Amino acid sequence: MSLSIRNQIAGTVTSVTSGEAMTTVKVRLEGGQDITAAITTDAVKDLGLAAGSSVKALVKATEVALATGAVDGISIRNQIAGTVVDVSAGGAMASVRVDVNGGGLTAAITKDAVEALGLTAGSSVVALIKSTEISLATA
Repeated sequence: MSLSIRNQIAGTVTSVTSGEAMTTVKVRLEGGQDITAAITTDAVKDLGLAAGSSVKALVKATEVALATGAVDGISIRNQIAGTVVDVSAGGAMASVRVDVNGGGLTAAITKDAVEALGLTAGSSVVALIKSTEISLATA
């Protein structure tokens, strides 16, 4: 199956904490970063997810925010450090490719944000992704 979701990063489930409707799934990405996905408990059962399961974390580029450093006092759990590889800016929006140690992420952000943050190839950034915006696929 081909997907339009540009961000597909391989990893291994390290823990599953189930609730009645929602479950948090912690995943260690191939580059060693840990992320948390909040998905439905039914999806966890349907995919057969458990510690040790191989998965791909899927995130739409529009759901990736960028900061120039770690952010304190925020509910976003997933903060992944990386380095900007490329910035492609149009009239209003930009596509920013980020190397995150063993994988890549693309963030779709405004051109104004790129300019305000001074993002260029080589810039250090932190990708911010809400756990509810991460989908998981079995590998």
